[in-house]
Amino acid sequence: MPIERRGALRAGAATALAGALATACGTEPRATPAPAASARSRGPAPAAPVAAPAPRRYPGRPAEIATGPPDRPRVALTFHGQGDPDLTRAVLDRAEHGGARLTVLAVGDWLDRHPEMARRVLDGGHDLGNHTQRHIGINDMTEAEAYAEIDGCARRLRRLTGSIGTWFRPSRTQHANDTVRAAARRAGYPHVLSYDIDSLDYTSPGAAAVVANVTGRIRAGSIVSLHFGYPDTVAALPRLLADLDRRGLRAVTTTELLS
Repeated sequence: MPIERRGALRAGAATALAGALATACGTEPRATPAPAASARSRGPAPAAPVAAPAPRRYPGRPAEIATGPPDRPRVALTFHGQGDPDLTRAVLDRAEHGGARLTVLAVGDWLDRHPEMARRVLDGGHDLGNHTQRHIGINDMTEAEAYAEIDGCARRLRRLTGSIGTWFRPSRTQHANDTVRAAARRAGYPHVLSYDIDSLDYTSPGAAAVVANVTGRIRAGSIVSLHFGYPDTVAALPRLLADLDRRGLRAVTTTELLS
């Protein structure tokens, strides 16, 4: 047999023996490393953080703001942010389809469960603010307790958006007491946001009643309280926006209302 042929057979036998020994010992022969994945094959880069404006001070405005200027054809529809995120998306979709911009006051533990909603709100051109961490009766708290509730939500907003949000609204009350206002200022909010019209949508009175509760009293400069998480509100919103349009009123963010 030629020398070259004998050498090839010996090399093949050695390779086979090495493979058999590796298998018997429970190991695998070392494979050639695969090339690193390209940037394209790794998928899209993470989205950039949402940019959110910070609270503003409005000279000449009180510590608690309940209405805007009555001499411009604008109103603010403000939403307490918690509940089923699918209903939230439905409200936002209908608002944007109707050319409206909303103010969303988010509850901190809702953002903990649904952090993607911060981006959805801001990407739609809406205001995003603070409605306390746990949505409990804040007027019954000490200043330290109220501050913890406000700051807890503020920290979540900052983590998700880079700011503490544009507004603070107290939980389970239309008007904040002096203690809560002091805690809000300490947390970085110059004003507390109230409202002059309550839609009562959280009582689930039916879409027609929600519309009537608002349109029966609304006027230029009004700030309306509404809620995510209620089907009646979703159904009422297109009718409400149509009524505003007939009156020549435009739904804008609270920041726009006061600017």
